[in-house]
Amino acid sequence: MRQGTEIVSIVMPIIDRWRNEEGPLLPILNGILRELGYVPRQVLPVIAEELNLTRAEVYGVVSFYHDYRENPPGRHVLKVCRAEACQAVGGDAVAEKLQRLLGVEFGETAGDRSVTLEPVYCLGLCACAPSAMLDGEVIGRLDDEKAAAIAVEVRA
Repeated sequence: MRQGTEIVSIVMPIIDRWRNEEGPLLPILNGILRELGYVPRQVLPVIAEELNLTRAEVYGVVSFYHDYRENPPGRHVLKVCRAEACQAVGGDAVAEKLQRLLGVEFGETAGDRSVTLEPVYCLGLCACAPSAMLDGEVIGRLDDEKAAAIAVEVRA
């Protein structure tokens, strides 16, 4: 894991790139996410100071958007839709099966760092529910067989 000063040295050019733009906070957070894969809590005061915002304002934005995780994700990120349309066609059972197969709960990363399991509340695939997204690729009509294949894929 990277140390604090190393992270700040990575983040400062991103802040410098966007600081004079209108509404720079989201582009800065997106840049940090692209560079590190997460937004470490230790950079929030740096961002706040550099943009003349309160820490609460920065934290409020980071905590609102689920993609701004504060810890490094696993090698794979599996997002499982928890919205009503997916639940209505068996999404809860498939989600429970995935948690068992992967050995993690929602919001956790496996001990071997192979996968991070995240809940999302609509992937826009209601017609193909239940759905998930693995590393940016959507998966529709998620069932036990597809769940088992996902578990094998992320552990390989």
